[in-house]
Amino acid sequence: MADKAFQSGHRIFINASDEDQARRLDELLWTQRPASFLPHGLCGEEHDDTIAIGWGQEPQGHNDLLINLQLEIPAFFSRFQRVAEVVTQDPQSLAALRRSWKQYKERGYQLEKHDIR
Repeated sequence: MADKAFQSGHRIFINASDEDQARRLDELLWTQRPASFLPHGLCGEEHDDTIAIGWGQEPQGHNDLLINLQLEIPAFFSRFQRVAEVVTQDPQSLAALRRSWKQYKERGYQLEKHDIR
C-alpha cells in the first residue's frame, strides 16, 4: 500500500500501534525489497522523507495519506486527505475497525473498501 502511494507521489504517515511495531516497519522497509527502496524515517529522528513512521505522535508535514495500524482512530486523522485502515481477521481487530468504520460514516466521510489480499 505504501509503495503504491509513494509511486503516485503521496506523502505518507504510517501510524504504528506502538514504538516496537514502528521500528519493525522501519527495518522491514530497509530490507524487504532492495530494488524498490521506499524513502522513510521514524518520527523524532532527523529526516525529510516521503514516508514517516510514528506511533501516535502528531505527524509533521505529512497530510496526504494516513495508514493507520492502531485499533483506534488517531485524534489527528482529519488533517489527512485519505485514511487507510488495515483490516485483519482477528476478532479484536474486526470489532475495533467496525467501530471506526461507523464513526467515519457518521461523520460523513466517503468510505471505500479495497481487498488487497
